Amino acid sequence: MKYSKRYMVFTLILALIFVSNFYIYAKDNSTLGAFRGAKIQSGVWSPLVADDVNGGTIKLKIENKEYTSENEHVYMDDERNIMVPVTMLRDALNSSAHVYNKEELLVEKHSLTADFKLSDDNGFVQYKGAFYVSLDKLSKLLDMTCSFDTASNTLTMTDKSEGVSPVPPKYDLREKQRVSQVRDQGTYGTCWAFAATSALESALMPEENLLFSVDHMSMSNSFNVNQYDGGEYTMGMAYLAAWQGPVYDADDPYGDGVTRSDLTAVKHVQEIRIIDGKDYQGIKEAVFKYGGVQTSLYSTITSSKTKTPYYNRQTNAYCYMGSEKPNHDVVIIGWDDNYPKENFNVDLEGDGAFICQNSWGSQFGEDGVFYVSYYDTNVGTHNVVYTDVEDTDNYDNIYQSDLCGWVGKMGYDKEDMYGANVFTAQSAESLKAASFYATASDTSYKLYVVKNFENEYSFQNKTQVAEGTLENSGYYTVDFDEPMEVEAGERYAVVLYISTPGSTHPMAIEYDSGEKYMSAVDLNDGEGYISYDGVAFINVKEKQDCNLCIKAFSDNR
Repeated sequence: MKYSKRYMVFTLILALIFVSNFYIYAKDNSTLGAFRGAKIQSGVWSPLVADDVNGGTIKLKIENKEYTSENEHVYMDDERNIMVPVTMLRDALNSSAHVYNKEELLVEKHSLTADFKLSDDNGFVQYKGAFYVSLDKLSKLLDMTCSFDTASNTLTMTDKSEGVSPVPPKYDLREKQRVSQVRDQGTYGTCWAFAATSALESALMPEENLLFSVDHMSMSNSFNVNQYDGGEYTMGMAYLAAWQGPVYDADDPYGDGVTRSDLTAVKHVQEIRIIDGKDYQGIKEAVFKYGGVQTSLYSTITSSKTKTPYYNRQTNAYCYMGSEKPNHDVVIIGWDDNYPKENFNVDLEGDGAFICQNSWGSQFGEDGVFYVSYYDTNVGTHNVVYTDVEDTDNYDNIYQSDLCGWVGKMGYDKEDMYGANVFTAQSAESLKAASFYATASDTSYKLYVVKNFENEYSFQNKTQVAEGTLENSGYYTVDFDEPMEVEAGERYAVVLYISTPGSTHPMAIEYDSGEKYMSAVDLNDGEGYISYDGVAFINVKEKQDCNLCIKAFSDNR
């Protein structure tokens, strides 16, 4: 007969209780009253419970989100604390969570803070190179309920403050050491690259304090553009998604008119979220959780010395209310809901402003920072935040044919379609992940792999490897449920089924839009297919003269 591990553990515990109590009784009859109340010390009991819990699957139910120890490294320590990696906290708790100087954890939610130090015995530890924190101890500081059911190995954690915004009414990344160095773009039209690199640097802080090259992003990309021409946020996204960068500023310094095309990326950007439509709450939560958010303004200012009726130099407050389109990129690094409307040169309905970092040097504004009214026409219309920046050992190989990234969209006048890119394996490899763009919010997807691809009929043999839903538009990398093995020289296809509610063109594509900066686009570097129903596929270059924005990632075997 087989017994469960949990049954055997509790049998052992009962045996220990019996032996302990028998010893007390035998030693002194006068202590008989202690027989029923005898206790095993927690130093014996707790590790046994933890060992039993860790032998199964631990489940977490946090704020209507579910996690398991099979997907995240979650464990119970010897004091029966459920320990989770700090990297989980931002999304699981919808909070800000960062480690300072590799020894202090600061978690922020609503207007509450939880501060832990490694030197204290308070539930914050470093284990196998990663940081972990006790959910039970964290919940007490963030006014959340937390309970663990040993029968089902399930921890449930809920916020007592229902209906309360997860972010405070005022927040400033400068106060949290999460703002990158203020720099000066000079006479060049490189604000887009400064905003992109500054937001990326902020996303890595305070854990890492790096300075990336604007020269490399603005000159070593796949677009036909020079530093005087200007650019836009999609160019920075394409450069980073293609692993063309970032590189260190020290290796390719700004303003010398030359760049180094031999440099390789020092980080791999795997996820970039886009927050559209003046979603101010979404912007605030992104700043709070991930760091600086790249956004666009209309500005007649060209330097720290330029005067304009839209800018109050005494209060460093800016507001434009008109029909002009954005022409300048900055980084939102905070907000103040109560920033006085009287600080602006125009009459406004109410208070409130975003705190923005500019690229006109420290002489502009408040050491390079200024305030943009919530009522500004353009601020918050298009916003980019870098939500997954990884070390360069995450995958060995990238396969792609869309170096210019998301240029346009295509579809069959309905919200869903299939697309596929075919690649040839350079060696014996394990396919681990694929990436693509969600062109609007609430996009759902399914990913498939076709091995030994020969022609359009090969799509009948596709194997599903992942599926999910994406809340925001943007660029996403999705790990496969299980790796797919391919051999050297084998042709394989990554198939994407994508569905975007309300869209008629859900698939992101690269093509020559006719604009000068797109004249360098290469449509001969890929083999792509599209399908109305996932059954009949047609070659996308032959029929539509474009490439699909689908990449694949693998590790060498």
